[in-house]
Amino acid sequence: MRRITDLAASILRHAPPSGMCGTAMPGLSVIRADRPTVPVPSVYEASICLIAQGAKRVSLGEQTVVYDASRYLLVSVDLPLVGHVIEASPDAPYLCCKIDLDMAALADLMIAEGMSAPKSDLPVLAVYPVEPDLVDAACRLLELLDRPQAIAALAPLVQREILYRLLHGPHGPLLRQMSAADNRLGQISRAIATIRRSFHEQLRIDDIAEAAGMSASSLHAHFKAITRMTPLEYQKQLRLQEARRLMLAEGTTAGAAGFAVGYESQSQFSREYRRLFGAPPRRDIERLQQTEDFVETV
Repeated sequence: MRRITDLAASILRHAPPSGMCGTAMPGLSVIRADRPTVPVPSVYEASICLIAQGAKRVSLGEQTVVYDASRYLLVSVDLPLVGHVIEASPDAPYLCCKIDLDMAALADLMIAEGMSAPKSDLPVLAVYPVEPDLVDAACRLLELLDRPQAIAALAPLVQREILYRLLHGPHGPLLRQMSAADNRLGQISRAIATIRRSFHEQLRIDDIAEAAGMSASSLHAHFKAITRMTPLEYQKQLRLQEARRLMLAEGTTAGAAGFAVGYESQSQFSREYRRLFGAPPRRDIERLQQTEDFVETV
């Protein structure tokens, strides 16, 4: 597929030497890795990830999917995933673009198309065959980065086209379910957004349930069914990932990082950090600073 080659060239022009970075276009990120990476837990926003070169494996609990230039990843709610690049080299680096899904634009397009949301539960993490029209639209979106003066006028049109093609693809039912506020996925999406806004504060399940429009027991059951975590476990992972970012990117000490994300006990912070990342904070950060296997990728 020639346009995959064009997509790879566009990503290569704008990606950092290693890792992920945002672009001049809101909701569009580009990623590069020159070698396979270690598994890294992180929260993936609702988005599609199109790989132009290489391959990656991501896991949600016991569910694992692999995507590459022939299959793209669709994440329907902000999910705590563990992912790692499995195919990359200096001569053929892993190249990927991540396009965040605008729920308001999706709902507006559904209304314009006269679509309704399905009632059945659908998988929140899936891969689908890449379609030429979708790759073409993604290429045109990235090519706008070379013409920044045209982004404001043309990017919304191309982004709407991408949503249109997704809605009319095999994953259309899942996207329609994503945009509906009155089903379980919509309710859990609101719960997740509430937790992410205030993850450093003490979590009250009743408050989260009220924001989601659910009972506390229903929230707990459906939250775990979708994310493979309880709300408390989800909050804990957000805290630990942010603490790791603070230490790695800003040089914050372990004690200050733990306090900044809401931990009152340093021993509890160190214990839970080690359980998630496999080493105490200081040792983990030293290891990451000494290895090229860790890059932030999607």
